[in-house]
Order: sequence, then C-alpha cells, then structure tokens
Amino acid sequence: MEIVGVLTKKLPVESGTSANGTWQKQLFVIETEEQYPKKICFSAWNRRVEELTNFSEGNKLKVSFDISSREYNERWYTDVSAWRIEAASNAGTSQGQYSTPAPATAPSYSAPASPAPDNEQHADDDLPF
Repeated sequence: MEIVGVLTKKLPVESGTSANGTWQKQLFVIETEEQYPKKICFSAWNRRVEELTNFSEGNKLKVSFDISSREYNERWYTDVSAWRIEAASNAGTSQGQYSTPAPATAPSYSAPASPAPDNEQHADDDLPF
C-alpha cells in the first residue's frame, strides 16, 4: 500500500544487535492531507533509516508500507513498516489517500429499473401491485 502525507515527527534512532547482526530502527509520523487528517506512525528499518535522513519535518512524502500484527501474551501488536520512502510529487498522486490497484471492471451500483405499468389506469401509481 502507499500513502502520501507530510512528515511531522522523526523519533530517535534505536539500534541493537541480534543473531543476524546489528540493526537500526526509527519511527516517524506522517499526517495525511484530507478533510479529516490522520496521523500514522511508521517504522523504518536499516537502509530505510538512512533514506529517512534525506527528509526533514514538513516534507511531503510518499510511503510504501506493509501492515502486520502479532500476538504476545494474549495481546495484539500492529506494525506499519515502511519499505520505500520517497519525496511525493504533486503530479499523479492522490494526496492523503491509500493507493490500491483499481479493479479491471468497476461494478455498477445503479438502482434496478421499476417495472412498466400494465395498464394506463395505474400509470401514476408508484406501487408495483
């Protein structure tokens, strides 16, 4: 998924060592530009932390992300992990909207046609019986 918003906060970089080596993590918040703006906190890992250093608070970003949840001790934790962070261009982006592929054919939601009256006497009657 993708979303466009303004970078409002970058939290301090966290780092550590695991069985796979050293790691870095940084949380950052963007705010969408909608009628009712939403703030979303993303996590950036390793190389994405380096990409995030190219941006300052107030910059408009396009963030590609994945959402995952996990359970621990009967509590659920959700992570919104950024896998691409780039400057948002004004052309071709829907500001503050989630981007998902469009369906091949859009469904039609028009109301069904009312049946034709069977005689002239009931033509202006809006009941079908």
